[in-house]
Amino acid sequence: MKVEVSAYQVKSKKRKPSVFNSEVNFSASFFKRFSDKQKEDFYREFSTLIKSGVDFNQALEILTNQQKSKFIKSIYRTINEEVVKGKSLHLAIQNFKHFSPYEYHSIKIGEDTRRLPDIFDQLQKFFSRKIKMKRQIVSVLAYPMFVLLITFGVLYFMLNFVVPMFASVFQQFGKDLPKITQFVVNVSNNFNTILLIILGVFLILFAIHKFFKDRDSYKRIVSQILLKIPYFGNLVRKIYLARFCQSFGLLLSAKTPLITSLELIEKMITFYPLKKALFQTKSDILKGETLANSLKKHTFFTPKIISLTAIGEQINKLDSMYDGLANQYNDDVDHSTKMIGTILEPVMIVIIGGIVGFIMVAMYSPIFNLSKVIQN
Repeated sequence: MKVEVSAYQVKSKKRKPSVFNSEVNFSASFFKRFSDKQKEDFYREFSTLIKSGVDFNQALEILTNQQKSKFIKSIYRTINEEVVKGKSLHLAIQNFKHFSPYEYHSIKIGEDTRRLPDIFDQLQKFFSRKIKMKRQIVSVLAYPMFVLLITFGVLYFMLNFVVPMFASVFQQFGKDLPKITQFVVNVSNNFNTILLIILGVFLILFAIHKFFKDRDSYKRIVSQILLKIPYFGNLVRKIYLARFCQSFGLLLSAKTPLITSLELIEKMITFYPLKKALFQTKSDILKGETLANSLKKHTFFTPKIISLTAIGEQINKLDSMYDGLANQYNDDVDHSTKMIGTILEPVMIVIIGGIVGFIMVAMYSPIFNLSKVIQN
């Protein structure tokens, strides 16, 4: 669905070319962010304005004027200028690195199906769930990480100033430190070297990711590792299945041809296993196979999706089936996100308790041995 420029071209005023156009290098805005919260507000307010009958130009001008951030205001203004020139909305935002492929391909689906407000609502819910997940993880990790930081600070002080005193006393008596204490002392003495090695490993991994991130072989390996992580791998699978079912149901309900729907979703999805499965599914359907049989060949799709797809094809209700599946997977994702806090908090407590317990044993062991040496 392309925006009808003639409906509001008279209202638009000529502006000076924005420094944030598609041909400008965005290096100056490297440290500026378009946060998930700002995106959630953008899609929610844009949907509300469009549903109220406000045209694109007025809606974008309203959104621009209410922004306090000059950076966000410049982005909105540039998008508005591009739309007035005749570009569709998804092409206008595609020029900005701050929008993901999932966003502009979703918006393209909304324009093609003339259900853009529904897409905005879905994107608003997507970022709302993403923000909620981040807040839950931060709230769970904040206290344990603070305690862990203080624990390591105290530990480093004791290992560098207290334990060496006991070591010198043991040396005067001709005795060595217990092995567990000696191990902790060695770790403390080589702490800076260990820290540099860890930092170097992370830098190497980051460089490898930046260099190979666009290669299919790298994407395949990383996605396989990610999916095999206990609990989190299943959560990632549910997140992408929810996106697939949600977008597929919307396209089918708008009477979009099956092959066209799969092509659009394939462009929208960035997760390699799902992207590859959709490409092969499209090829199988072109050869005459049913959608259910094509999906059955790929382990990424759950038996629930395959069985309901087969039923939907038989009764010609695929759109309703996928709308229901999208709701189910979104509910599963919400539940799994809540469970992250329940799982991580005791795990962090156990880790901290184990570290503290190990250090306490290492610290008290030479004291007990010292008392025996003095008695003898």
